[in-house]
Amino acid sequence: MKRPDLHIPKLHPKFFWEYRFDGIDWEGSYKMVIGRIIERGGQKEIDEIVRFYGFGKVIRTIRDEIYFLPDYAIERALKFFPELIKEEMYCYLNRKGKPYHWI
Repeated sequence: MKRPDLHIPKLHPKFFWEYRFDGIDWEGSYKMVIGRIIERGGQKEIDEIVRFYGFGKVIRTIRDEIYFLPDYAIERALKFFPELIKEEMYCYLNRKGKPYHWI
């Protein structure tokens, strides 16, 4: 019986459409993975990133390391993780009150 690879989270490749799924460095790219799942995943995917990375690392990454999340993803993060405080999230502080110019 083949043992599942414990070094790869059980996430659907559709979340990482622009990457070669079998080439993702899951440990080194944790910010991208967590951010992408916060933006597009459901409860099942949230549970999987918490299982794979650990609750503390997921919370710290969302709060302190992710540079940008759209407003809807910030709200999703707060619903998935009530422990988070929006005003302490780096991605919120980074854009709060800042106009965005796409020139």
